[in-house]
Amino acid sequence: MLILGYVGDRGLPFVTEGDAKMLDGINIAFGKVADDFTLGTWELRHNECHEQIRKWNPNIKIVVSVGGWTAGGFSLMSRTEAGRKKFARSCAKYVAENGIDGIDIDWEYPCSDSAGIDCDPSDKQNFTLLLQTLRDELGKDKIVSIAAGAGAYFVRDTEMDKVAEICDYVQIMTYDMRSGFCRQAGHHTAPFATKGDDSGLDTMSMVKLFNKGGVPLDKIVIGAAFYSRKWGGVPDVDHGLLQPAGTIGDYGAGYAALKKDYINKNGFTRYWDEDAQAPFLFNGSTLISYDDPDSLKAKCGIVKNNGLLGIMYWEHGCDDTRELLTTIYENR
Repeated sequence: MLILGYVGDRGLPFVTEGDAKMLDGINIAFGKVADDFTLGTWELRHNECHEQIRKWNPNIKIVVSVGGWTAGGFSLMSRTEAGRKKFARSCAKYVAENGIDGIDIDWEYPCSDSAGIDCDPSDKQNFTLLLQTLRDELGKDKIVSIAAGAGAYFVRDTEMDKVAEICDYVQIMTYDMRSGFCRQAGHHTAPFATKGDDSGLDTMSMVKLFNKGGVPLDKIVIGAAFYSRKWGGVPDVDHGLLQPAGTIGDYGAGYAALKKDYINKNGFTRYWDEDAQAPFLFNGSTLISYDDPDSLKAKCGIVKNNGLLGIMYWEHGCDDTRELLTTIYENR
């Protein structure tokens, strides 16, 4: 089972020997699409850390992830063959000069301006063309991967059957499934659906959705959340689960902070949803959804029982206890 971690570039100096030995790959967050359609590397400032990480684990793959929430430029760049080639060639140059193992495209999202970025209906086809150009420039020996939004919109707005043929693997971001656009308090990263929830906003449903959309099971990597989502103004009914909230699902504390200040502390009680195989916290008006060792064991089970490729997580710096990464490693 492949274990991949998204690590912010500023967090690379804090990757330990133990971390490196548990990981098969690191996705460095983030490169950008520059205004001239080349790879923007202004956030990639800690390449000196790569050598030490590789000494600890010679087999680890270090990949640059390009994009992230609110990161635009993809749509305009990918609309022409010249734009795609210019970007892909700059990626290949950076990979070769810095000993990088590949490029991960985190376009959030093709055909959508939800993050305030440029978009166009042609993104659907251009996404495929961009990935093929990247593959052609990098060659077969380098990694080409994507981070895919966990929702029907992503499958609808892309050609996942063609994308899967090009990519080494497809990382489904099975977190934020209930997020900053959702006013229903509930699980944002659950392994399975909770009783009475037919929304399809759970990990197993997303695996089935992407597989039906053309992604082979053995190319699917599911996501784990090392952070939480929280809703306020939640009625004290069923401990707040699936209740209408007074707020959207705001970005919440990382796991280390949850363990220190929230889990069965400061008025919050931890509840376990047996159907969803997921924990949540509730204090009478605020619900917090997150992954913990128990839910991660369930996600590891999904990988092994369905022949998936592995698990990735966002984001490494959210858990300096190493409890979550260790759980994934020990249950791989």
